[in-house]
Amino acid sequence: MTELFQVLTPADALDRLLEGLPTIKETEEIPVQEALGRVLAANILSPAQLPTFPRSNMDGYAVRAQDTFGASDGLPAYLKVSGEVPMGQAPEVQVRPGEVVRIPTGAIIPEGADAVVMVEHTQVVDPTMIEVYRPVAPGENVVQVGEDIKHGERLLPRGHCLRPQDVGGLLGIGILTVSVVRRPRVMIIATGDEVVSPDVEPDPGQIRDINTYIIATLVLQAGGIPHPLGIIRDDYDALREAAERGIDHGDVLVVSAGSSVSTRDMTSAVIGELGKPGVLVHGVALKPGKPTILAVCRGKPAFGLPGNPVSTFVTFELFVRPALYHLVGTAPPARVTVQARLTRNIASTFGREDYVPVRLLEEEGELLAEPVYGKSNLIYILVKAHGLVVIPLDVGGLSAGQTVAVRRF
Repeated sequence: MTELFQVLTPADALDRLLEGLPTIKETEEIPVQEALGRVLAANILSPAQLPTFPRSNMDGYAVRAQDTFGASDGLPAYLKVSGEVPMGQAPEVQVRPGEVVRIPTGAIIPEGADAVVMVEHTQVVDPTMIEVYRPVAPGENVVQVGEDIKHGERLLPRGHCLRPQDVGGLLGIGILTVSVVRRPRVMIIATGDEVVSPDVEPDPGQIRDINTYIIATLVLQAGGIPHPLGIIRDDYDALREAAERGIDHGDVLVVSAGSSVSTRDMTSAVIGELGKPGVLVHGVALKPGKPTILAVCRGKPAFGLPGNPVSTFVTFELFVRPALYHLVGTAPPARVTVQARLTRNIASTFGREDYVPVRLLEEEGELLAEPVYGKSNLIYILVKAHGLVVIPLDVGGLSAGQTVAVRRF
């Protein structure tokens, strides 16, 4: 049995992995409606200006601003109502001195008007006359041509991960397709003589494979395409053949490496033979997940993740997720964190970064974080938890009552 590897901090391990790791160059053109979460392969410049016409920003009356100067509650301006601007149509009326035109939010400003008086600042005298109680300045409550976006302006940069509002903004200016980076293909291998498919009733000593599906769904969340390669027994040649197939046909290889030292050693040896530079990290100052293997083979990242489900989850989030975003030329979005008060002490060890699952509870308007304790091979620890509390390397533990940041799942 070999000694456990020299460990690096999680930050140093990730830096070593990403340093010099190339990005995917292949792109594809897809409809904007299908581009949520995809990463842009090129800057997007505006083909037009927006809005294309001056429009009202309020319900009210289109006016000549100078006709409202000096208006007040005690001395309102009396103006004639000469018509109305219909939504979605060009106005057929114009605003002359001493006149106003009724206008809804979003409608075109008619000729002659240069401002809009909010309806709240007027009073109807009769169907043809209103009182105006507040003056407006030229341009007030009017969205000018090109005020939102100008022609040729950069809308979104290369490497931007598209959000729902981006999809709407692109469609709103008439952009129907975008060039995006191809999604990474992630090849997933589960290992272990004791591991069986989830649809099989396990014999004594066997367990159902869940890591393949935890990893696959995490890959989907991170924008990749999972390709499970099945369960490989604890046999060097079989694992080597599967790993070769994975590195040949995919952009990323992830091996759920089992729990025993001998299995980890075999996984490290196989990954180390897939191509240069090979294994970069074998061991991280981390709990759970110390036995993590990080490698680059033939310009592609390869991972040996510990077999325990909690370890698999944590190490994927720390290393595989950032690598997937790196491959498409962007950084992963920041995780949502909330502040909560610990309900119990959490022990830790100096020199190791601990990730502790917690449940979030609300009590009398206060958010509480309750640690979910258990060994990392217990499946339902993560199911019961809502997030993780991180204990830094230089902290020896956290105390009950202390306010902590909880990284939401």
